[in-house]
Amino acid sequence: MPRNLPPQPNPPYPPYHDPEAEVEQAAGPLTADEREEVEDHAKLRPLAIYEIVRQEGAEELGRPWRSLWWSGLAAGLSIGLSVTTMGVLHALLPDAPWRPLVQSWGYTVGFLVVILARQQLFTEVTLTAFLPVLAHPTGRMVASLARNWSVVFLANMVGTAAFAFVLSYDGVLPPFVRSGALAVSLHMAELSAPQAFLRAIFSGWMMAMLVWLLPLAETARFWVITLVTYLIALFELSHVVAGSVEVFLLVFEGRLGLGQGLIGHLLPFLAGNIIGGSALFALLSYGQVHDELEEKA
Repeated sequence: MPRNLPPQPNPPYPPYHDPEAEVEQAAGPLTADEREEVEDHAKLRPLAIYEIVRQEGAEELGRPWRSLWWSGLAAGLSIGLSVTTMGVLHALLPDAPWRPLVQSWGYTVGFLVVILARQQLFTEVTLTAFLPVLAHPTGRMVASLARNWSVVFLANMVGTAAFAFVLSYDGVLPPFVRSGALAVSLHMAELSAPQAFLRAIFSGWMMAMLVWLLPLAETARFWVITLVTYLIALFELSHVVAGSVEVFLLVFEGRLGLGQGLIGHLLPFLAGNIIGGSALFALLSYGQVHDELEEKA
């Protein structure tokens, strides 16, 4: 007869390891707030950044034209601070090889005011307003984009022309301010149309890159804006809004003809900024998330 054998224990299994727990343990103890910060940061993948910028652009496309106009006019006036501050530094600093390294910081002032105050700058909306159209390329969306771009650009130009007129007027600002701004504007007259166009492409791409970086910047927005716009000035790139202050100043001072300024400088600036901000950066940004958008749809 078979003997009654004691029950055998279950075969041993290797203990279960939670990969996330192991990673968290290896990284050290985190507080609940720190874990939440890590999770929020992890969510900002390219698709999340794209969606933030696209939603902002969709809101801009739906704004009344009067709101766009006054915001764009304010941006045109504010951006004049970039040329003026850079001109002041140029006038006060000695004529040394390192002077462009310092005076280029003045170029960042107007952009800081415009972007932090949420004013409408044309080279920003070339990306933000274009992404919703890429997502839904309908006739109505294209018409909304054309309205947005036209109103913002025209308002920017009126603001920069008004600022340049005041800057050129005797007695409004100290003479060294006017002479310094005129000195940093004279290099515009030296650029040929092809040079202005190519430099504007690079500038438009960098401004679109700035817009793309801002959702990640959070408390470092000040430094991100400062760094990118400083490089635009240091590389002597062509920005259609800030550059229009210089062009209008040269026109009011009689150093440049109006037709030459519009056709030989502002038009290449405009075309290059649109290509750099929309055709290059926006298309590349949309391309890197296109497949993920289709999967989610």
